[in-house]
Amino acid sequence: MARKVALVTGAAGGIGSAVVRLLAEQGTVVAAVDLDNGQLWETVEKLAAEGLPVRGHPADVTSSADVEAVIDAVEEQLGPIDYLVNAAGVLRLGEVTDLSDQEWYLTFAVNANGVFFVSRAVVSRMVARRRGSIVTVASNAAGTARSHMAAYAASKAAAIAFTKCMGLEVARYGVRCNVVTPGSTDTHMLHGMHADGSAVTASVAGNPDAYRTGIPLGKVASPEDVAHAIRFLLSDEAGHITLQGLTVDGGATLGV
Repeated sequence: MARKVALVTGAAGGIGSAVVRLLAEQGTVVAAVDLDNGQLWETVEKLAAEGLPVRGHPADVTSSADVEAVIDAVEEQLGPIDYLVNAAGVLRLGEVTDLSDQEWYLTFAVNANGVFFVSRAVVSRMVARRRGSIVTVASNAAGTARSHMAAYAASKAAAIAFTKCMGLEVARYGVRCNVVTPGSTDTHMLHGMHADGSAVTASVAGNPDAYRTGIPLGKVASPEDVAHAIRFLLSDEAGHITLQGLTVDGGATLGV
């Protein structure tokens, strides 16, 4: 994967930043994209100070114009994009009866529309070059009902279906499209779900009253656990894998 070019959205987040680091450490030139300008530059400057080939590109994935502009800039400055990782995501919790229109729209704007806008812009270029690999980061909640997570789960299910349909359409051009579905992962998003600081213990133990199993492996994932799964699906080691989903949840969904 050395001397290739990757674009990673959500690059300032827990999973996104882990992917950026892992790819850069293998010699991939990484365009790190995020809306959080401050956190993005903090991430980029830290990695660049270590001599890693990372470039920051602030952008709003919910804007198709913003996306097209950043893709043009990345390809002009760094070269053709070989790998795309859709890792940008937001979580809004609440029962369906309490969700506001704004919370629903924002969740889909980032988690579904963002995947569409970025993938469309990148894959059109990959098709012309007849090569490329795309991984969308979804969630195990997309296939397992979770209370208070209807908007998030629905948006991630949409991202999965979109990515696989896109993969079917572009397979004949040698472009592969896969999905990684993490479970509870040690990120700010997970800790934001438990204001009392119990995120890890609560995730591992589960909650029978909410019909939620725990984690058989007895631990939450690290961002690096998820990043390694993404790297594998991007790489030539997965050269005959497309339209697939790889679940990284320590067994939380019991293999279903």
